[in-house]
Amino acid sequence: MSDGVAARPLAPSAPSNVSVRTDGGAPLRVAGALAIAGGLALAAHTLAGEPGGGRLALSLTFGALFGFVLQRSRFCFYCQWRDLLVTGDPRGMLGILAALAAGIAGYTVVLGAWMPDPSGARLPPDAHIGPVGPVLVLAGAVFGAGMAISGSCIGAHLYRLGEGSPTAPFALLGTGLGFALGFATWNPLYLASVSEAPVLWLPRHLGYAGSLVAALAVLGALALLLLRRLPAPEAVAPPGHLSQSHLSQSHLPQSHPPPTSPWHAVFVVRWPVWLGGLAVGALATLAYLRVGPLGVTAEIGGRSRQAAGAFGLLPERLEGLDTFRGCATAVRDAVLTPNGLFVGGLVLASLAAALAAGQFRPALPTPGQIGRGLIGGLLLGWGAMTGLGCSVGTLLSGIMAGAVSGWVFGLALFAGAAGTLWVGRRARLLA
Repeated sequence: MSDGVAARPLAPSAPSNVSVRTDGGAPLRVAGALAIAGGLALAAHTLAGEPGGGRLALSLTFGALFGFVLQRSRFCFYCQWRDLLVTGDPRGMLGILAALAAGIAGYTVVLGAWMPDPSGARLPPDAHIGPVGPVLVLAGAVFGAGMAISGSCIGAHLYRLGEGSPTAPFALLGTGLGFALGFATWNPLYLASVSEAPVLWLPRHLGYAGSLVAALAVLGALALLLLRRLPAPEAVAPPGHLSQSHLSQSHLPQSHPPPTSPWHAVFVVRWPVWLGGLAVGALATLAYLRVGPLGVTAEIGGRSRQAAGAFGLLPERLEGLDTFRGCATAVRDAVLTPNGLFVGGLVLASLAAALAAGQFRPALPTPGQIGRGLIGGLLLGWGAMTGLGCSVGTLLSGIMAGAVSGWVFGLALFAGAAGTLWVGRRARLLA
């Protein structure tokens, strides 16, 4: 479900490249995409030439690459989970497992070089390793409920903002409000539970090799379960297909001639999710090596904290919050920040990718889309603030770094999304 339209698989006879639209406006769209790409490249080059601007330039670059990969492969935690639950299609979830496996392997190499002995008291720099306890489970479940109601996780709302989604702006606005609500409820939760919750890092207890083997074994077992659900080849909808919900945003036809060029294959046809997953895992490793872990909520949280303080809605003191790792929510004094540029690059690159593919289809929001966006976003923001990150930061980057908090948040997130989807469909509130 996205933007309130039921998700139904395409007919088995649909060809594998259903995700393209042709019209006389293609040259103009491509020109717009190239202009955006050129602007991003120029901005990164300019930032790199400024004193101390190297990190900002890399953040913008990695954000743009991340947004391009997300848009091209429809990489969305909720969409893939919903495809499995509703249509029985496991391919999207296999793509998520591919991203985690590639990232875990990459992180292990990086961490092994930085900290050869993981058994000490130190934790890897900047890694998303948080406290594990009941509050984390609650945060994950609430975040999952927000995904089901709004139709996406925060990262997917950002790339769909570039596609012209009518729901995404309201979901992101709700996310900011949810962060403010999370700041208001943080102190009681911290004093009751979070302050005493253990911070568990698997390499400290299993070593790098043991942690890698254990994580890949879990992912492998999950992949085997999903592979058993793959239908026969003649009954499988095309790899990287769009559900009817995403056709509602892209207005794509049911058929199109086969790809005839590398341009078509890369910039027009939807990538298989497994390919997007491998790309996400590689990007996560490179980003951590050069800038920091992938995450999309630090800027949203920091600006929300700044606004809440300006309106007198922020507690005088947020107990222990700034001592934890994860998507930091410190007040932003600078106009340009690494995470802000990362998010900006993500949105602009997804816009360029959508333009090139003919998938930029802005529409006026309906009252239902506005309501679901705001309510779902509020839950997303509260869950991300309380869980010290979202599906990209706490789940994806956390699991890659060997954090138990990533696994716990992920399990709670998928459970919360499944439960909310089940209730919503029975009540005919969700498609």
